[in-house]
Amino acid sequence: MKIKIINKSSHPLPKYQTDFSAGLDLYANNKKAITIQPFCRELIKTGLFIELQKGYEAQIRPRSGLCLKKGLTVLNSPGTIDADYRGEIGVILANISNEETSVNPGDRI
Repeated sequence: MKIKIINKSSHPLPKYQTDFSAGLDLYANNKKAITIQPFCRELIKTGLFIELQKGYEAQIRPRSGLCLKKGLTVLNSPGTIDADYRGEIGVILANISNEETSVNPGDRI
């Protein structure tokens, strides 16, 4: 199956980080750091647009290291990207820690 991907960000396409990785990392496509206050959420854009075939979906899941180190997780996890969605992929990150944290341009989310 081929997936059409348009990358309007300045970051590389998602890729597997190791030979045994189950998923691909997305990159934050913000122009400046986005601060997420404790127990708040922000939509982080990726600059990616995909075109899936009918009958397929893509999923967005939290990164365990991001949750452990910064207290950030993905709301509505797993996030579903339907086959007919053509908008920019965004990731809803929630800060479940007691401290504010930032998502910097190019961070793997």
